[in-house]
Amino acid sequence: MNGYRIIDAHAHIFPEKIREKAVGAIGDFYDIPMEKKGSAEEILSFKDSLDIMYSQVLSVATFPRQVVRINDFLEEEITAHEEFIGFATIHPDMEDEELESEVDRILHMHFKGIKLHPDFQKFDLDSENAKRFFSILDGRLPVLLHMGDNRMTYSHPRRLYNLTKLFPNQIFIGAHFGGYNAWDDAEEYLIGKTGIYIDTSSSLFKLDHERATGFIRKHGVEKTLFGTDYPMWDPKEELERFFDLKLTDREREDILFNNCAKLHGII
Repeated sequence: MNGYRIIDAHAHIFPEKIREKAVGAIGDFYDIPMEKKGSAEEILSFKDSLDIMYSQVLSVATFPRQVVRINDFLEEEITAHEEFIGFATIHPDMEDEELESEVDRILHMHFKGIKLHPDFQKFDLDSENAKRFFSILDGRLPVLLHMGDNRMTYSHPRRLYNLTKLFPNQIFIGAHFGGYNAWDDAEEYLIGKTGIYIDTSSSLFKLDHERATGFIRKHGVEKTLFGTDYPMWDPKEELERFFDLKLTDREREDILFNNCAKLHGII
């Protein structure tokens, strides 16, 4: 894409035997036709066609019993493919012993972060169970969070703001400009606040591009990551939407590659 290096900081992959069902369930949840397959092989094809050098791959456990199996799958994929930056899953409803054990296991694997989706996992982001998890993690890995949905309040931006006050050493990444279709709340509670990165995923199809640019500048270009939310969206179309934003070349370079690369020690 015009010679820019790119990291997709928000991409989902699934094991082959559940892939079609998992992708379909996401589409049903958001009432959006899914664009792509959700496979590692398809993501790898974007390296040549779109200059996506790395993809931050993740999956979400909707029940505690799924956590270990999903993390094992993700570990296999990131070990096999140097183009993948792995984000593990966790479920706050896990018992104390298994939660502590899995966090310790994640820290000793090849993961660079952890993904939570309060709406899928059905927990309030600032609940006591979530606070228990963040106390165990103790800021040792970034956490990518689905944020905002005006149909429910599990991931309301106010809840992430509350967490930033309780865990000042934790790096939080608020997906979807901090508030998928709840951007007024995101602007009130998250945009411009410290301790939070944002990503551009699942937003540019709907969020006014002038407002999106304003969010980036107000929050800080250096704390903004490019993400596609693959397989919800075609990465090529997401890149086209991103390049429609009135940003400078340097701002594009930082958002598309440098910020995420620095976060994970790639550069």
